[in-house]
Amino acid sequence: MERIDSYGYALVEPGKPLQKKNFAIESLEDGDAVVRVAGCGLCHTDIGFYKGQVQTFVSPVILGHEISGEVVAVGKSCDNLVGKRVIVPAVLPCGECELCKKGRSNVCQKQIMPGNHMDGGFASHVVVPGRYLCELPDDLGAYELSQLSVIADAVTTPYQSMRRSGLESGDLAVVIGVGGLGTYMVQLARAKGAKVIALDIDDTKLDNAKRMGADFSINTKDLSDRDVKKHVRGLVKDNGLPKLGWKVFELSGTAAGQMTAFSLLSHAGTMGVVGFTMDKVNIRLSNVMAFDADLFGNWGCKPEYYPDVVKEVLSDRINVRDNVETHPLDSINEVLQLALDHKIEKRVVFVP
Repeated sequence: MERIDSYGYALVEPGKPLQKKNFAIESLEDGDAVVRVAGCGLCHTDIGFYKGQVQTFVSPVILGHEISGEVVAVGKSCDNLVGKRVIVPAVLPCGECELCKKGRSNVCQKQIMPGNHMDGGFASHVVVPGRYLCELPDDLGAYELSQLSVIADAVTTPYQSMRRSGLESGDLAVVIGVGGLGTYMVQLARAKGAKVIALDIDDTKLDNAKRMGADFSINTKDLSDRDVKKHVRGLVKDNGLPKLGWKVFELSGTAAGQMTAFSLLSHAGTMGVVGFTMDKVNIRLSNVMAFDADLFGNWGCKPEYYPDVVKEVLSDRINVRDNVETHPLDSINEVLQLALDHKIEKRVVFVP
């Protein structure tokens, strides 16, 4: 292959500005592909890595795991990918282990995650296994390829949670935390035919959730969990919503959000933990037994679900376009600071 000169922004020391790194791609392993990055989303997980709240598997490392782009070079066995526009799954499984064969490839113990186990997408190019790349159709409609990068996590992760919860038309979905991922959880649940109650402490996010399809919203900033439950029950009573079997999705990634979610667990209900925090919560697990309820966690999304999500987005059933904003990759440190100062309202996508 011809040498490809590349660059990216690496996390060298947590809390310090990312450092620009020049590198060359001169050879590839069998099955690998070089993706010229069109866009890479900034995820809450990247912020956790940046702040040192969570350790990356390798260090230093170029962050970024929400990647879209075009395949420009390949190793052996994946020649058919050259020239294809793709989304890189945020979790890349081995495809051969026991978990993969049982349909749980998203928690494959040999998985690799760009921007964690290997250099990621805050770069001009990224080298990834070609096996699970999600090929995009020729017609992207009104979308730029860069905008679709957020499908790799922000849309697919809630999608898998929705599938796993067994959500059906007519169900009640309660979405806690309607930021980057929660916005899409609202849309996915609404598209499924569920009634949706959005919970957050930010009126701006709640207003957007209503625009994206939430039927009702509650600002929980000054409410106790008991008060939140009272408000939810009031909406249920006044609007003829299901009294039991609620599907509660926690996406705030906070201990307070997790406590609220658990307090809303109902008879035959389901709680999905989608957001991440290192904080601990004190709950009575016997509630799960007494309510005959289901409680599950969600890590990423199986690559085989990606094509279905792409169809949902390109058909405009899921609105990505109005929930992202693009920034030049070279502005990454300035934009990171804005994100840390909570001055970013939409999902940031960095464009090389």
